[in-house]
Amino acid sequence: MSTVTSPTKIILSRIKGFRVNNFRLYLGLFIIVVVIAMAFLASYLTKFSPIQQDLVNTLQGGSAKHFLGTDNLGRDIWSRLLYGGRTDLFLASAAVLAPFVIGTLIGAICGYFSGWVDTLVMRIADVVVAFPFYVLVISLVFILGNGVSSIFIAISIVSWVSYARIVRGETMIVRSKEFIEAAQTGGISNRKIITRHVLPNVITQAVVYAMSDIVLNIGVIVTLSYFGLGIVPPTPDWGRMIAEGQQFLAGGYYYLTVLPAVAVIISSLGLSFIGDGLAVVLRVKR
Repeated sequence: MSTVTSPTKIILSRIKGFRVNNFRLYLGLFIIVVVIAMAFLASYLTKFSPIQQDLVNTLQGGSAKHFLGTDNLGRDIWSRLLYGGRTDLFLASAAVLAPFVIGTLIGAICGYFSGWVDTLVMRIADVVVAFPFYVLVISLVFILGNGVSSIFIAISIVSWVSYARIVRGETMIVRSKEFIEAAQTGGISNRKIITRHVLPNVITQAVVYAMSDIVLNIGVIVTLSYFGLGIVPPTPDWGRMIAEGQQFLAGGYYYLTVLPAVAVIISSLGLSFIGDGLAVVLRVKR
């Protein structure tokens, strides 16, 4: 008879998977580490405040003083990119934690017990996914009002569904395994079986999805700010920078829009590479 799978062995087996030749994973980690380091060390990388105005040097191209130039209010573009990255990346990552935890627990419970609870939760999930993600989040932020807390709440209300569905499907497969039957026969409580033996076997898929979810959150935050529904000024934000710079495209000041857009693309690519690399690790172990 199969023995109960040890959570420690499961985790160690996942770690060993990182030893494979995984260029995308390491490239993604390099990009994200650099981006995060630059964002959170912004005060050491620039001498300008992101909201400091210099009305004498407005719409100035790259120079010794402002090497990426200034915007229409004379604010340093480099400084705003760094601090804007801190705002957007922190919010995008934080907005994944609550849906990840809530959705994973709900999915594991529904997949393990099934029954009327599973049916009820999945019908609620069906209602949520019936609406386009962007439309639902934008609508909730419009109702709740602008600001970090409103974006966090709106994303959390919508995003838990994806994690619940992923983990539920994986749990329904794992619960039929012999080591789960052995644990049940041995008198181990359902709570311990779920936390010690089910979750370690199903959570990795949710972790992989979390990487793409952060990318999606960055897109949501930038989009909301672009339409004036996101981060409240004067807090720097990439979406707000793109929106403010767009009105000066006709004058040839492309850098006002292009630079924050490039920052969004680079961050998204890094996270996508990490997600692809983690998926490779999991496939190697299966």
